Amino acid sequence: MSKEYLKMVFVLTLIAMVCGFLLSAVKTFTYEKIEEQILVNVKGPALKYVLSQATNNPINDRMEIDIDGVIHTVFIGKKKDQLVAVAFESDGAGFGGKIGIMIGIDINRSILSGIGILSHQETPGLGSRITGSSFTEKFKGRAITDIFKVKKDNGAIDAISGATNSSRGVCLAVEKGVGFYARLKTEILKKFEKRSDKK
Repeated sequence: MSKEYLKMVFVLTLIAMVCGFLLSAVKTFTYEKIEEQILVNVKGPALKYVLSQATNNPINDRMEIDIDGVIHTVFIGKKKDQLVAVAFESDGAGFGGKIGIMIGIDINRSILSGIGILSHQETPGLGSRITGSSFTEKFKGRAITDIFKVKKDNGAIDAISGATNSSRGVCLAVEKGVGFYARLKTEILKKFEKRSDKK
């Protein structure tokens, strides 16, 4: 190998290392800001809808719960310092990929206070109609003991015409979220009480 060739390899390696370091540094410095923007601008509107009865700021009053080594964020909805509802993220497989939702639960009445679609890859103009209030409103007020399936699957939810798989994906996310809540309810209440006692 010639000296010129080795020199070129060394220079290219050095450039690649510097670029990798710079990209890593940029990611580290911007990560928190990006997460904060997602929290406020993407999750914020969904939280406002699913925790509409709350008078506090659920983003500020969120708490983290560790389940089997996985950290889950639970948003707290309070009214006159009393816990009235909780919200958290869930997901299900739609036609085009994963559908991410925010699900709100009224803890006193054990009903859904609403759902909001956070992310999806469904077909524009067809499956993407899962984001519309005409579809998401079908979940609001339903008991958490309901079976969240589309009518084609012996459930009570009217699927969007031509977008059954997208509708199924949302139902799956809701079903998963309700199961998550049943598992976490005691832990959420304990953590909330402990936090309230400190104030």
